[in-house]
Amino acid sequence: MKLITIFGAIAVAIIFFFAIIFALASSYPTLTAQAAQTRLLTSGILFVVGLAVIAGIYFTTRKPKTIIQRLEVSGPMKAAQIKCPNCGSSIDANQIKIVSGVPYVKCPYCGTTFEVTEEPKW
Repeated sequence: MKLITIFGAIAVAIIFFFAIIFALASSYPTLTAQAAQTRLLTSGILFVVGLAVIAGIYFTTRKPKTIIQRLEVSGPMKAAQIKCPNCGSSIDANQIKIVSGVPYVKCPYCGTTFEVTEEPKW
């Protein structure tokens, strides 16, 4: 656990404790109306500050999600050569770009952009 998380949790506990104390103290019967309102306002501000500290801790300590996709095939695979449908030149597989889940490639020789499709084996 990171040190900032521990200090933040301690700070939030102290801030919420004082917010509750001020909220309870505002209901004390011998107070003037202005003093009661001031304590309630202080309690509300402390609650908001405590929630802001919690949000700050969350956003500074969360980790980005890594998505790993795996492909399982039933047998051995080998890469097929990709050829441009316009000029017939060979295309490097590293030039393939995925756009909205569809693989596209631009021919470096003639400039044609086309969708990479797998031809049936039969």
